[in-house]
Amino acid sequence: MSNIEIGLWSFPVLLGMIFLRAPIGLAMFVCGLGGMWLVTGSPNIVLAKLKTETFTTFSSYSLSIIPIFLLMGHLAGIGGMSRSLFKAAEAWLGHLKGGTAMAAVGACAGFGAICGSSLATAATMGQVALPELKRAGYAGGLSTAALAAGGTLGILIPPSVVLVIYATLTEQNIAKLFLAAFVPGLLAALGYMLVIALFVRIYPNSGGAQPRLPLAERFRALAAVWPVMLIFIAVVGGIYSGIFTPTEGASVGALGTGLVAWSSGQLSLERLKQAVLATAGGTAMIFFIVLGAAFFNAFLALSQVPQAISGWVVAQGWAPMTVLFAILLVYLVLGCVMDSLSMILLTIPIFFPVMTSLDWGMSTDHMAIWFGILVLIVVEVGLITPPVGMNLFIINAMDRSTPMTATYHAVTYFVASDLLRVVLLALFPAITLFLIA
Repeated sequence: MSNIEIGLWSFPVLLGMIFLRAPIGLAMFVCGLGGMWLVTGSPNIVLAKLKTETFTTFSSYSLSIIPIFLLMGHLAGIGGMSRSLFKAAEAWLGHLKGGTAMAAVGACAGFGAICGSSLATAATMGQVALPELKRAGYAGGLSTAALAAGGTLGILIPPSVVLVIYATLTEQNIAKLFLAAFVPGLLAALGYMLVIALFVRIYPNSGGAQPRLPLAERFRALAAVWPVMLIFIAVVGGIYSGIFTPTEGASVGALGTGLVAWSSGQLSLERLKQAVLATAGGTAMIFFIVLGAAFFNAFLALSQVPQAISGWVVAQGWAPMTVLFAILLVYLVLGCVMDSLSMILLTIPIFFPVMTSLDWGMSTDHMAIWFGILVLIVVEVGLITPPVGMNLFIINAMDRSTPMTATYHAVTYFVASDLLRVVLLALFPAITLFLIA
């Protein structure tokens, strides 16, 4: 069996291990080590790689940003920022039909600006908004679907842990990727709000409107979110202006959210300990997946599979857009069975060389950033795509009275909005790139 054949056979083996419920990081780690042994025929080379690859992976300065952003998200939740964001959004949108659900999406967007995790955004905002939506008489399916979809904004609106991983894999500028994600993130939030407006008109009993608040009360609610705005401006503005590196900006954000949580009286020593332990657990999980992917991708490089696939695609003479939409379709399918981080780590070393081998009429750096945002959006769709959308399970677990089928039905409208946005951004790259051009 040739090296390329060994590399290709590793994919069904890997997927088989995942279906048998082996942790994705462990599955990639085992396939990577086993594959390297088969390709090189030497256990000594594998043992040497075990030492060097581990050091090389975890000595990357870019990865240091991940635990800091996770800690920032935990501290923001402790400080009550999620509740103030929801109340501010509800004050301005609640009088519209479906306005409380729109407010939940808006609050998710705001919380996503200080939290780089989709699952954390969904879980935190679910605790705040689900009781309010139930009290306002919203249908369970619309409530859970809106919050699951809104949670995806946590990895789309910068900062984003997944974008940090993509930047590391493709050697791209993290600050430029964050900037490029800003407009697509806003489009996502607006698209979800339009979906809610459409849903409550198709199903009038699924949601209503709250009494319109006086203007003075609306501005009071808006003033309560000034810490979130200040932290976002300090972090993102500092990174874009060159005052901070992304890691330094994340540290400033974590310090800011910690001070806000402390000044609100919510940050006890026990809660700080819980936040640090949760951050450590989340970081360990992410880093083990990163390590497994590093070994699996090193094995693929030895087997020459990425180069073979890239050469085969070029030889077919397909139009670049045809190749792009085929790749995005693969992500949609994988999203039904895999989490977002695993998909990025597993596929980018395969698909990125294919994309760079095609003529896109733009610089390689611009293509990499545009492709990264498209991948991020499609990966985000996977978080709310039945039957294994992680956000759907997280939110539905908080509302046991809502059948999963009701959530599935409502979330299809949000998925349709995402797919429409993918097509728009694929056909018009300038929407993504004009801020960094």
